[in-house]
Amino acid sequence: MVASAKVARLTTLALFSPSPSGPRPTNPRTRRAPPPISISMDPALVDPAHLQALMLACAHSCALRLTPAAPAEPVDLGKLRTALADSFVVVSVFCGARLLAGSGGGGEEGEGEEQRFLGLGLDLGLGRQGERQLVGFGRAVSDVGLTASVHDVVVHPSLQRRGIGRKIVDRITRVLHSRGIYDISALCTEKERPFFEACGFGDDMMGSTTMLYTRNVQMLYTRNVHK
Repeated sequence: MVASAKVARLTTLALFSPSPSGPRPTNPRTRRAPPPISISMDPALVDPAHLQALMLACAHSCALRLTPAAPAEPVDLGKLRTALADSFVVVSVFCGARLLAGSGGGGEEGEGEEQRFLGLGLDLGLGRQGERQLVGFGRAVSDVGLTASVHDVVVHPSLQRRGIGRKIVDRITRVLHSRGIYDISALCTEKERPFFEACGFGDDMMGSTTMLYTRNVQMLYTRNVHK
């Protein structure tokens, strides 16, 4: 059997409510207010190359992994463009490049974050004042009738624990609820589970468990490694 990262299927259906019961108390020592941000639901504003770099900076990858310890790989740009075009809901978060560069505190730390974000050698203009930078993202796919699932929720490492991720998930679930869709699932690792629980997700009350098709995983992984 092929080893894979442990995942959990969480769903808002278990809550029997179109929205969480209320915000959970947070520790002010671990959460700081985010810099001024703008939130968009227009997928045309998302540059796939910038999203690819953001995912890599967050160690988030859609590529197959044989073990949880396997490093994240850049998401294929062609497939990422297709995913953006075919997603039912796309939420992107932007902030000024100058604010992002200075969010780490000191200058050296800001430079380090920039290099980390530019892991693919892309010139994303982090040092240019006035430009907006993609710092958060999330999307959902749906049959537009009964069910939906949330994918690829990421926030730039220097802006995590500031409530941006919850804003992304909240915007996604509100759109789905407005269409009468309440069976919303999230495929997540155990590390990500507390975040989704804080966003109103819980174990499926029907006791269902997500199973991943793994029959050809080893073959596909070997083929990708030896390209």
